[in-house]
Amino acid sequence: MKVHSIGFRLAAIGVLFLGGVAFSQQTGTLKVKTTTGRAGVFVDDKYLGPAANFGSTRSYAVAAGDHTVTLRDPRYEVATTHVTVVAGKTVTVKQDLKALPVPKGPFGCLRTKGPEKYAAVYVNGAYMGHVDEFDNFAQGLLLPPGDYTVKIVPVSGGAGVEEKVTLKANETTVVRAGKS
Repeated sequence: MKVHSIGFRLAAIGVLFLGGVAFSQQTGTLKVKTTTGRAGVFVDDKYLGPAANFGSTRSYAVAAGDHTVTLRDPRYEVATTHVTVVAGKTVTVKQDLKALPVPKGPFGCLRTKGPEKYAAVYVNGAYMGHVDEFDNFAQGLLLPPGDYTVKIVPVSGGAGVEEKVTLKANETTVVRAGKS
C-alpha cells in the first residue's frame, strides 16, 4: 500500500511540474521603458500595472502571440503599439510619451486608499494611475471641482469599487477600496 501511495504522489508531482513547464513555454515577458514610469500598461485592453516602480522597469508575463500594448498616463498622450511575444523570450517596448498641456486650477484633490497598491484608478472611465500614487497626505490627484465617478479595479481581479464623488476646490476627497 505504501509503494502505491508513493507512486501516486510522485505522479502528481510530475503532473504539477510538467504543467508549470508547459505554462512557462506558453508565455513570454513584456518590459516597458517609457518617458514616465507612472504610465499604466494595458495589454489587449487589460490593465497589468505601472510601467516602472522607483525607476526600475517592471516586467509582466504575457501569453505568446500578437498583442496590442497601450500606455496611458493622464499627463501624456496615449500611445499604442503592437508586439509579438515569443514563448520564453522577453520583448521590450520603448516609447516616449508626448506631454499634454498643464491644466489650470482651481482644483479639488482626490485620494485613494486600498490594500492593493497597483489597483487601477479610473475617473469618469479614464485611467488616472494606481492607488499607491494617490494614497497619502503628500499625494493626490488634482481635478477641477465637479462630479466624478471613481472606479478602483484590482490587478488581481476580484471586486473593485465604484463611487460617485463631488470634488470641491481646495478640499480633499478620499475613496477607499476594501480594507487598507
